[in-house]
Amino acid sequence: MTKKYIAEIKPINEDVIGTSVSGKAELIEEEETLKIKIEATGTPPNMMHWSHFHGFTDGTKGRVPTKDADTNGDGVIDLPELYAVAGQTMVPFDDAPQDMNIPHDNYPHADANGNWNYEFEVPITKLKAKFKEKFGSEDLQLDTRTVLIHGVPESVKLPDTVEGTVKEYGPHTTLPIGVGEIERA
Repeated sequence: MTKKYIAEIKPINEDVIGTSVSGKAELIEEEETLKIKIEATGTPPNMMHWSHFHGFTDGTKGRVPTKDADTNGDGVIDLPELYAVAGQTMVPFDDAPQDMNIPHDNYPHADANGNWNYEFEVPITKLKAKFKEKFGSEDLQLDTRTVLIHGVPESVKLPDTVEGTVKEYGPHTTLPIGVGEIERA
């Protein structure tokens, strides 16, 4: 049985990054494959953008954060503030989502016009096994997850209060710039 999911990607932190990210994600569960296709415009150009699906392990529906998510009032919704609304980082949209390795440099890059695209076919059995190992269940619950695109150039001035360091990657890499709620189509 084929299951199709979509997410409309909306901008987040657009006032800080000076551009407004928008796009669409499509996830299709088909037999032994999860086909993922994401297209976005308005991303900072000529750079790598981390991207993932986020979620909650208890099945709570992840949401697109509003300005209220900026709990420290610095004008930026950073990664820790995002987690409260959209959930934790779960599966990367990189060169091997089924391995669930998050911090690295193998994510897609935006072109010179700020267009960012990702397309990948994931072996779903391997992904579900790794997901169960990490989160205790192999049920991906895609319709409760959010799609996230992250990353701004180092030249963007962020307040000192912005958090979100993951291993050696700082807030410029992890800053959320686009988010969409995944819905069953």
